[in-house]
Amino acid sequence: MRDMDAFSCKSGTKNIVSDIKLNTNLERRLETLGLTAGTSFEILNKKRNGAIIIKVRGTRFAIGKDIAKGICIERSDNI
Repeated sequence: MRDMDAFSCKSGTKNIVSDIKLNTNLERRLETLGLTAGTSFEILNKKRNGAIIIKVRGTRFAIGKDIAKGICIERSDNI
């Protein structure tokens, strides 16, 4: 599987984080929310303004387009 970013995925896909390439503060914030390398998450919805609603470890939250582009994922249909 080739790596891609979370923004390029469609709604309803389940994925695994392979790496986070954001500034240190944003990376730490995502870690506190449970989004770390190796974590599975689901993209629930993509809004027209670029926001993405994701579900990580039972919690739903929204991330912006720029943040989503910094989350490298490995697509996985077997989570």
